[in-house]
Amino acid sequence: MRTGRGTLSVAAGLVLVALASVGYVLPPAFDPPPLKSDPAFQAIPAQPRHELRPVVAVDPVHREEISVAAEGQRLFGTLRVPLTPGPHPAMVFISGSGNGSRTEFTPQAEFLSKAGVATITFDKRTVGYNFRDRDFSLLADDALRMVDYLRARPEVDPARVGLWGVSEGGWVVPIAAAKSAAVGFAVLVSSPNVSPLRQVAWALNEQLIRLRAPIGARDLLTRAMGGVGFNFLRYDAMPALSHIDQPVLAFYGTTDPSIPFVESTKALVTALDEAGNDDYTIRFMAKGDHAMRVNGGEFTAGYLETLANWILGLPATAKPSVHLAGATPVQRFEASDVPAAPWYAGGTMLGLTICLTAVGYVAGPVAAMVVRLRGRHHLAADTHARLWPPIRRRLRRMVWTGLGLLASVVAFIMLLVLFSVNQAGAWPAVLAGWLVVRVLAVLMLVQEVTAVAAFVSALREGLLPSRWQHVAVAGVLGGTGLLLVAAAYYGLFSFPW
Repeated sequence: MRTGRGTLSVAAGLVLVALASVGYVLPPAFDPPPLKSDPAFQAIPAQPRHELRPVVAVDPVHREEISVAAEGQRLFGTLRVPLTPGPHPAMVFISGSGNGSRTEFTPQAEFLSKAGVATITFDKRTVGYNFRDRDFSLLADDALRMVDYLRARPEVDPARVGLWGVSEGGWVVPIAAAKSAAVGFAVLVSSPNVSPLRQVAWALNEQLIRLRAPIGARDLLTRAMGGVGFNFLRYDAMPALSHIDQPVLAFYGTTDPSIPFVESTKALVTALDEAGNDDYTIRFMAKGDHAMRVNGGEFTAGYLETLANWILGLPATAKPSVHLAGATPVQRFEASDVPAAPWYAGGTMLGLTICLTAVGYVAGPVAAMVVRLRGRHHLAADTHARLWPPIRRRLRRMVWTGLGLLASVVAFIMLLVLFSVNQAGAWPAVLAGWLVVRVLAVLMLVQEVTAVAAFVSALREGLLPSRWQHVAVAGVLGGTGLLLVAAAYYGLFSFPW
């Protein structure tokens, strides 16, 4: 007796409802509320004119490739020293996340050195730093070694050697400044000042809104973030910030999609007040992005001039006429933390689920092949020859759908990362990618239900499965079942879409 289509439809619907409810009842939930308006950020004065005065950057420069010993490896960089009479103020550039090539800072380093500021740009270490493990204190030690190198140069004023850090460097520079009085000043560019997890979650939410991505895409990524076991993601920046007693210059771009700049500013001011440090200057740059550029092109107006005038004017410029100035920053949502995933949804369990699914998907086809090669006498009977091949075809299709779903999820995440950098015209591709992921998930669910129904019907009609046929069915159905549960947890069956 075969199962009717109506029965299958009801069964699939019930399973869909059950799987959809998983995305609602299981943690972690992530729905950042709108950020309450703060009057202090609605009446920010314009930047003082003297900070924006033109800088003549035409001095001849001596360039030198350097190598500095560090923990576990040597650090290679480029030193630029003005050839005009010194001693000169000096600064070390600290990169953000990633490989941190020195070349990304070449335009700024060239400008500053031609304006009278010695600079070092260097390649980030490769030993002890990777995607999963990041020791900000180790990176701070590297920065201090470069500071010591500059202070030993006869062309440099040892009392005016500082650090410049962008993005992730905003967690590194405060550690170095708090560790050593050799750091004369600190420049923070797009410094998060909240935990890496809160910063990434805020950036994710902001970028998905700009991409017009469905809310389900946010749930997928934030649940994945909640299961990540990277210790550095919950780093607390406040202890280091609250021990900085050097002059601080901070820049934030008002179009930066990666940093919660209002909350970052509040955290910085709170920490410096706790340290009793009133020597801080915070400037909001109109149209500035994460790198203080306009849409990835030229630097935002006034950034290079403000930077050079502040450094060259130290120590007088350490005490500004106004702490906060520039364009009005507008942050729409709070930088909420992503709750840690429960044990059953952590990275270890996800890896185990994928491994078990892979085992099942491998066991199924292998067992089916063994049935065909060794069990032909079983298939000689009309009943077996009629009932088993359709089931085998269903199992094969399920394996391909499951693999396609895994591949599409990975490709979709990569697509979001790609378009978060360049968002122009990206939303149709994001919607199309999300549609593919959701369709494959539903198709996999339908295939699971119909395959179970077909196998049960075949048993009723007299199919006597061999041991290898049982392995094939259990491997593919079990592997797909695990993927369905995982897909449900990550919101692939939830509504709204």
